[in-house]
Amino acid sequence: MASTPSEARRPYDSPRRREQAAGTRKLILTEAQQLFERDGYAATSVAAIAAAAGVALKTVYLTFETKAGVLRAVWHRALRGDRDEVPVGEQDWFRKVMDEPDPERRLRLSARNSRMVKERAAAIMEVIHAAAPGDPEIGELWARIKQDFHANQRAIVESLARDRALRQGLGVDAAADIMWTLNQPMQYQLLVGDRGWTPARYERWLADLFCSQLLRPKAQDARSSKRRRPSSDTGSQGAA
Repeated sequence: MASTPSEARRPYDSPRRREQAAGTRKLILTEAQQLFERDGYAATSVAAIAAAAGVALKTVYLTFETKAGVLRAVWHRALRGDRDEVPVGEQDWFRKVMDEPDPERRLRLSARNSRMVKERAAAIMEVIHAAAPGDPEIGELWARIKQDFHANQRAIVESLARDRALRQGLGVDAAADIMWTLNQPMQYQLLVGDRGWTPARYERWLADLFCSQLLRPKAQDARSSKRRRPSSDTGSQGAA
């Protein structure tokens, strides 16, 4: 039986072909990230990316459409890891932070994630920041990065507020701004890139700052709890 025109035009699909396409995409993004970080966005052409990846120029355009599309995909992969189609809020490493019951541990896990992301993404984030003023698409990407970044920090702060763990007098808005500012990639670049700190030292520094700036002091909590605790010894109440 002869095939219909629509059947004849239907593209052949197979797990092997999908695997090959995913491998090609990963190779293009790896080479593009190296070129962007070395030469900057403006100086990196799509042709250079294709040549570095050993693929046809048409392949890059079919996969990403534009050079801005390549940079956007590089960013998502650097930020999210191999599961680059999954938003940060749904990533396992972010969910572990949100599911952690202890507020201090929650912030220290967040600092660990910050260090891991910046090891992957701080340099390409600087590329995006530098290119944003000269390209509307990249400017839109940069604005979205900042917006999403602040929203993720705010989600963590809101969890602290629900647990009544925020420092006394510190509201959610201010706490989210503080966490967002401390977590900027510029801090990582200055300390690790310029001053030679190890990423582990940066993580400890950031975790300590998160805790000191955002959390209600444990000693204060202990004193407050002691004052609120009813005493079974009525004779001791006058001396308290």
